Amino acid sequence: MKALFDVIIIALNIYWWVIIASAILSWLVAFNVVNYRNPIVAQIDTTLRALTEPVLAPIRARMPNTGAVDLSPIVVLLGIILIQQLLIRYGYPNVF
Repeated sequence: MKALFDVIIIALNIYWWVIIASAILSWLVAFNVVNYRNPIVAQIDTTLRALTEPVLAPIRARMPNTGAVDLSPIVVLLGIILIQQLLIRYGYPNVF
């Protein structure tokens, strides 16, 4: 059972970094550091959006409109921390 929890925690860590990368790329595009005319940037953006939008879109739909600031990645990152802490504290309590 501990191995299953370890795999889930590792997958959540990977998804954490995917969300961070997506946010950084969106900032780089917004500040014109990179642009979509570069095919590599376009492909990376397409991949990151395909990985993050299924989770971010429902949260974004339920949150109030804050203008240009998107707070849904912060909500997802806090959710990932919560799930990881629940797994660590209650998933295998005899370890710690």
